[in-house]
Amino acid sequence: MKKIYLYDTTLRDGAQAEGISYSLEDKISITHKLDELGIDYVEGGWPGSNPKDILYFQKAKKLKLKQAKVAAFGSTRHHQNKTDKDPNIKALLEAKTPVVTIFGKSWDLHVKYALRVTLEENLEMIFDSVNFLKKKGLEVIYDAEHFFNGFKDNAEYAMKSLQTAEQAGADCLVLCDTNGGSLPFEVEEIAATVVKVFKTPVGIHAHNDAEAAVANSLSAVHVGVVHVQGTINGYGERCGNANLCSIIPALNLKLGLTAVSKNNLNKLTAISRYISEVANVAPHDHQPYVGVSAFAHKAGIHVSAVERKSETYEHISPEIVGNQRRILVSELSGKSNIMFLAQKIGLQLDPNNPQTKDILQVVKDLEHEGYQFEAAEASLEILMKKATGHYRKFFELKGFKVIVENRNGELLSEATIKLTVGDEHVHVAAEGDGPVNALDNALRKALEKFYPALKEMRLVDFKVRVINTGEATAAKVRVLIESQDKEHIWNTVGVSENIIDASWKALVDSFEYKLLKK
Repeated sequence: MKKIYLYDTTLRDGAQAEGISYSLEDKISITHKLDELGIDYVEGGWPGSNPKDILYFQKAKKLKLKQAKVAAFGSTRHHQNKTDKDPNIKALLEAKTPVVTIFGKSWDLHVKYALRVTLEENLEMIFDSVNFLKKKGLEVIYDAEHFFNGFKDNAEYAMKSLQTAEQAGADCLVLCDTNGGSLPFEVEEIAATVVKVFKTPVGIHAHNDAEAAVANSLSAVHVGVVHVQGTINGYGERCGNANLCSIIPALNLKLGLTAVSKNNLNKLTAISRYISEVANVAPHDHQPYVGVSAFAHKAGIHVSAVERKSETYEHISPEIVGNQRRILVSELSGKSNIMFLAQKIGLQLDPNNPQTKDILQVVKDLEHEGYQFEAAEASLEILMKKATGHYRKFFELKGFKVIVENRNGELLSEATIKLTVGDEHVHVAAEGDGPVNALDNALRKALEKFYPALKEMRLVDFKVRVINTGEATAAKVRVLIESQDKEHIWNTVGVSENIIDASWKALVDSFEYKLLKK
């Protein structure tokens, strides 16, 4: 199968996204993950632009990577500088990477108004920069910035900029949709023209401002482009870059090409989520292929069909990309959903048994009160085990109290809990950063001596949603808590007019789920 080369710019373009800032250690760990996935090129940053990138390239030289080549990024020389004296070019050399990527102007508008040089001077800058780096024995990737805008305004000059880079020895000519405003039919037509004219391999670098970056990248590949640039999860400035988490499986599974190996493709979901954690960005649940909802089914008709043959409502098997099928239970569900989930957790339910219908009715009644089990499967499992007699009671609450005190301008929270474990009475107090953290700490303090496995788990996310906003401060709230241990992540839910009570319900479910699993 034809090989498509993947060029990841998560560490440079991705880091330009609002709210993302990688530490040096983050950049190193992400590099290893991208190499593990089978990415061909990892763009490490712009050497000389900041101390962090300088340190990254120093460390990158010592990395033992299986496949990925680290690339340094920069621009063509300044029009007033000689190439060998240009600070940007010198920084690229000092990075000592096997690959350098330089961008140059292909849109005459930018040449005139951004660079403020003549069209011919710009071509000289492209040639000198590429040629100088090639003579240093480097692999040079040339990014033709704003190429599609340039081609639409002045095709002759845009093509001449590529021709200049090719004559200078560039190893790949990358067509950049820098403003992200092109559409797939335009990209396909223009890319096809370029591929026919040039012998040098052609690449695509798409931004997502028109929600078309993935489609534009695939359209370019369809007409002969062999090098695709993008970022994990589509991170990038403004609306982001082309999302490699969608492009990679599309190349492998839809177009019959080779982007990564089959053995690496099933790592895609885990790596997507790992990088979102490192970037401190909440994962996009509805992201194609790797999102937690990408293979989630809610309607009963869908569930019964998927159980018989997954292709009825799934375009690929989720396991291929390391994801998994999820069957949701809600007020829209049927018995098929309940049966599927029961089987998943090891419960044998008879579809004709009134108990199955009762469970579904309880779910519908609770959802009417404001519960939502789609994102709280752990709470649903506890509910089903209680209904079927498979639930074990680990402790019994006698009461709790939470105090929030403003002491000299500093807010302090303390929780007191009374409970029993078997015949033993426990009465503990603990402080926390807030009332929920104080409850969490107190519950741990009370239970860990009886159940040491609780030391393995921690709360990682806490969300509050007002349900009936018309009731103002008397409204019900829904609290969702996400917890994890070394192996699993699970979600629980609680609903009440009192936010502490709602939090307590979700918190208790989280602890009980961990103990049920052990």
